[in-house]
Amino acid sequence: MLGDQLFRLAPCKGKVKMLVEPATGRITRRLNHVAISTLLVALVIPLQAQQPAGWKDPSSHVSRFVTVAQDVRLEVLDWGGAGRPLVLLAGGSDTAHVFDDFAPKLTDSFHVYGITRRGFGESSFAPVTSGADTFGDDVVAVLDALKLERPLLAGHSIAGQELSSIGTRYPNRVAALVYLDAAYQYAFDNGKIPTFEEISAVGFPRTPLPTDADLATFDALRQYYVRVLGFTYPEAELRQKRSVTPEGHVGPPRSFPGGGSVLLKMTKYVDIRVPALFLVSSQSAGPLAESSTDPKIPEQIAAMNALLDRQAKAIQETLPGARVVKLPVANHYVFLSNEEDVLREMRAFVDRLR
Repeated sequence: MLGDQLFRLAPCKGKVKMLVEPATGRITRRLNHVAISTLLVALVIPLQAQQPAGWKDPSSHVSRFVTVAQDVRLEVLDWGGAGRPLVLLAGGSDTAHVFDDFAPKLTDSFHVYGITRRGFGESSFAPVTSGADTFGDDVVAVLDALKLERPLLAGHSIAGQELSSIGTRYPNRVAALVYLDAAYQYAFDNGKIPTFEEISAVGFPRTPLPTDADLATFDALRQYYVRVLGFTYPEAELRQKRSVTPEGHVGPPRSFPGGGSVLLKMTKYVDIRVPALFLVSSQSAGPLAESSTDPKIPEQIAAMNALLDRQAKAIQETLPGARVVKLPVANHYVFLSNEEDVLREMRAFVDRLR
């Protein structure tokens, strides 16, 4: 399964250590190696970015690299556009190319950028020194390099940690935050949010692995995702994650250096001091799973929705100024499964900021 679907996780058997950072007083949690490896089995898929000659990314972006730390250059995509700068941050297993189809829909209102996190895609890697705040500092370094004044930041899934890190430590650097199904424990935790263990225990239905026929070409693989999920991923993103065989078929997943750092240390963010829009999914499993005759699946779907309803309520209770929208039938990749809903909510949210 492509992507960082948090809800395909096996139960986490590792211990979670609670720490207090002396400088800030924030509570952090450090997962041991057992917990990390369990979480990352489904959270991250290997990738590497080199593509064979003969294929050209059809997206309208310009690619550049920005140095954010010693030995760390991040890939930054620029789709152009007019208006307020908007920076898109990819989920835990993804690169900025996951927004190749979504970003151009926003260029009529924003100048749109995308950042690939360190250790993924074509971005380079150096060890993470302070968990989520390292990733947040990387984003701020890109904002500095591009001279972006108070942009809107929108992040998917694990990118919620970058949003919350910046919204907590540097609230004056950004105009607002948009959480694209990104408000799980790594991004927001007031003690009422569903835990990873609760989410894992639901046992949400798994999608079947692609067959040899599905891996014959990247177009066939894209159609596989349409069939099982009801939407697909940009071809450039799939090519970031998969190799190509000499025969031109989709090859095995690529390796990457940064996966083990994504959840190395989670910070218990609560005090998010920036206007925020939280789009909460229903974790729709897609047409194939939901049309199944397995009697357990309706129960699993209902249980997952109950947890996500609780998530939405917990956010609203702690951050009454935030806008929280629960999308009733939406995959974790809300900007792909519910593109029109997300575009509408983002535009309405930004209009209210003016």
